Amino acid sequence: MQLFKTTDPQADDTKHPFTFDWRKVAKDVLTSRALDDLEEFDLVKQKKVLYQFSARGHDVAQIMLGQILNRQKDAVSGYYRSRPLLLSMGLPVEQFLQATMMKQGGFSNGRDIGVVFNQPNHDGACVLPMSGGVGAQYTPIAGWAQAIEYHREHLKDSKWDGAMGLVLGGDGSVATNGFWSSLTLATTLELPMLFYIEDNGYGISVPSHFQTPGGNIVKNLASFRGITLLSGDGTNPAESAELIQQANELVRTSRKPVLLRLTVPRLNGHSAQDTQSYKSADRIAFEQQHDPLPKLKKFLISEGHLQESEWDQLAEQAKQHCYASYQSVDQQDFADPAGVEQHAFEEFDAAGQPILQEQGGIHLDQPTFPPSSTEVIAEPGRINMVTAIRKTLDFELTHNKKMLVFGEDVGAKGGVHAVTLGLQEKHGEAQVFDTSLSEEGIIGRSIGLSLAGLLPVPEIQFRKYADPAEEQLNETGSMRWRTNNRFAAPMVVRMAGGYFGCGDPWHSQCAEVKWVHAIGWQVAMPSNAEDAVGLLRYALRNNNPSIFFEHRKMLDHSWSRRPYPGDQYIVPFGKGKKILHGDRLTVVSWGGMVHMCQTAIENTGIAADLIDLRTLRPWDKAMVLESVKRTGRCLIVHEDNISAGFGAEIAATLAKEAFFYLDAPVERLATADIGNPHDPRLMEHALPNPQSIAQRITELDQI
Repeated sequence: MQLFKTTDPQADDTKHPFTFDWRKVAKDVLTSRALDDLEEFDLVKQKKVLYQFSARGHDVAQIMLGQILNRQKDAVSGYYRSRPLLLSMGLPVEQFLQATMMKQGGFSNGRDIGVVFNQPNHDGACVLPMSGGVGAQYTPIAGWAQAIEYHREHLKDSKWDGAMGLVLGGDGSVATNGFWSSLTLATTLELPMLFYIEDNGYGISVPSHFQTPGGNIVKNLASFRGITLLSGDGTNPAESAELIQQANELVRTSRKPVLLRLTVPRLNGHSAQDTQSYKSADRIAFEQQHDPLPKLKKFLISEGHLQESEWDQLAEQAKQHCYASYQSVDQQDFADPAGVEQHAFEEFDAAGQPILQEQGGIHLDQPTFPPSSTEVIAEPGRINMVTAIRKTLDFELTHNKKMLVFGEDVGAKGGVHAVTLGLQEKHGEAQVFDTSLSEEGIIGRSIGLSLAGLLPVPEIQFRKYADPAEEQLNETGSMRWRTNNRFAAPMVVRMAGGYFGCGDPWHSQCAEVKWVHAIGWQVAMPSNAEDAVGLLRYALRNNNPSIFFEHRKMLDHSWSRRPYPGDQYIVPFGKGKKILHGDRLTVVSWGGMVHMCQTAIENTGIAADLIDLRTLRPWDKAMVLESVKRTGRCLIVHEDNISAGFGAEIAATLAKEAFFYLDAPVERLATADIGNPHDPRLMEHALPNPQSIAQRITELDQI
């Protein structure tokens, strides 16, 4: 079989297709096997490694694949069996052992399992943070591939020329939402993305025909448009090399996606604890017979790349190197438990300077934003929240060309709530665009876009529709912490929710406490147009991921209308606002309940503080404590269900920090533990309303 050859791997692929450094292939494969042996036969038994996923059988093709990642802005998204590829990319053995042995350093400082890796890199291939979720790796690399084209075509940055995104997945992962969503993204947008499916026939114990009809994803995708499909034997070095070269050349030159499926044996169990009892003896023997390592050795010697003595020498050197690295790492310290709470959000040093992540977000380029101020410079007239949000997005899009607004129907239609109306026409389809109907794809691609240095502002049409994207939302929020500040993915997720003229369990949900509870998310829930402007502008210039709730009722409610506070107006997160002042009791609320609380207080005539928290993560604990210590009574009103709602967090804080100031128990008024009813009369009964709030205020005042 004739292999492509070139003496310059950085050369133009159309003239000099890539060739392999076969000696390095041999060295890396033997190192991978030595690492697997060391961990599985020694360190797991000693409990020095708690998670071990052998890559035996997958390793030869992966290591060849790693060599094609030679452009400055290439990126790869792998999974828990992708260590051989990273070895091929030059990551050191010591760092892998630091990760699996949970030592200080590594890829996460002991925070994440040792088989998911990451590697920031601005001058070579970047390894996106891997996930423990099957299929979660696909859509972020699609976002990176989209960012490649945006940097090239619209920001005119030549560093991104020729780059591509590579994703690794097993045959089991092709059944996931992430795979199909990324396939849609890559094909409809014609992205430079290489899907590599290493098909070992099993998803843990489940045979591949349970994942894909007939067990072959390439055959099932034969009629799928917009992608080139390649398939072959991953245990045959020559065939694998030719297919990898072909895939690389196709993606680099056509700038369109390619899917390469190679069949490989999984020579061990799914993990070190897996006995493979579900496989027959014949199946195990068949897999052992198809071990690619002896085939690689025979190929390299027969083709004159190595002498047998050189192979033996490389094998011995690999064992010695791995063992020496282990001895060094074994003497190193574990991470200090005192630091485990650091880096959930951006942090600052003693001089007040941000401790920036190594990769991700626009802040690494030190952007210069237009001036901002907490001073309101009101324009004449009153506008609704829809207009306020639109004007803010418009201004920030104009001054930040790395900002992208997207989601279902946000383009020509202007969004189902009309918030983005006219933005695509003004700023163009590259900066404001529609997406396919996949929240997994919307948020997953946002991760890749952010890691590639852009500012994604995705829209989720209704709060309930965020549920299919929950895995990617969790990936986003936890990224800074689980990589120990190596990566972060700042973005602003605009999410509509809450009651309207009527309710229903699908379009009227809030459930905002879920994202307050989640790791790493800031959460804003404005009640009016003025606050919406200031909070959104703050989020768009901040270095943390934020969820920005746009309450459906308040988008055009007369109470929420305010004068536009100016293009400079900004409201830092964690700063509440006192709407009313009084000394009899404190009412705390946010979002769509604030106007009801004001009406209720005014109807009772009771002098009460009314605090609009505005943001829930962080929340203005100091303002609430000051007020309650002065009034001695507190009522918390929110739209979310009462059990484990955010009101419980506030009540717990008051019970601890204001207990001796309380003249009455802290009260909560919220929605019953049911869905949002559709019938307006049922909805009014289920949710807090001015009458029920006023009644509770009166009762509390009389205690």
